[in-house]
Amino acid sequence: MTTPPWLDAVVEAAGGAHGLADSTGTNPVLQRKAPRAEPTRPASVLVLFGGSADADPTALGGLPADADVLLTQRASTLRQHSGQVAFPGGATDPGDDSPIATALREAQEETGLDPAGVQPLATMPGIYVPPSRFDVVPVLAYWRTPSHVGVVDTAEAERVVRVPLRELLDPDNRFQVRHPAGYQGPAFAVDGMLVWGFTGGILAGLLAVSGWETDWDTSDIRDLEASLAALELPASSGHSAGSTPATSGHSAGSTPASSGRSAGSTPATGGKR
Repeated sequence: MTTPPWLDAVVEAAGGAHGLADSTGTNPVLQRKAPRAEPTRPASVLVLFGGSADADPTALGGLPADADVLLTQRASTLRQHSGQVAFPGGATDPGDDSPIATALREAQEETGLDPAGVQPLATMPGIYVPPSRFDVVPVLAYWRTPSHVGVVDTAEAERVVRVPLRELLDPDNRFQVRHPAGYQGPAFAVDGMLVWGFTGGILAGLLAVSGWETDWDTSDIRDLEASLAALELPASSGHSAGSTPATSGHSAGSTPASSGRSAGSTPATGGKR
């Protein structure tokens, strides 16, 4: 199967030997590598794009009007990483034969996704998550045959959301966040959620090479805690993907944490640890 043409630029750039580059100096996540000789734990996340396979000739980069990406939001009752937004994914299990296998298994466990409808497109080089020592491989994929997805375990997640890419691309929804402990990086305010850290960095890096992006104000730097507090309202259900009970995965990312808001380097990347 061929790659949808509107995803060609993303796959070519992200799937290269060196992955994505931080061309603006605003995205510290992209090139983070483990210190030499430090042991790491393998993990993967699924960056799953949905929407029409056909490009829209009238849109930047051919982006279809219905293009979206699958995200999850962790339960607000969790002791760590509460309310944080992540790609489905988690730690590699002994039976996983590749990062793609890990990402698909974890996504199925976390969201009820049918892996048979997913077309893997590329894997990015691993990105180091310092607090947890995970080396996380983002797996880019296209949702060729979408299946029902939803919250699998309400103790672990509050939402499974298909977020329209045009909302992520809207300059009014984009800014940087800064934590007093030092982390600063790109963020998105969409559908009642703040997407930042590891997830925000990957999304920002992919959008930057996609051909879909319009300029946004990188000088708009907001306090992380204030940005989270501003979104502490009942979440909009406009794009929620539904809910069904089942099992969940193992978190690949980590932020040292009280209530999921501590500075750290990244928020959780999905599931339970």
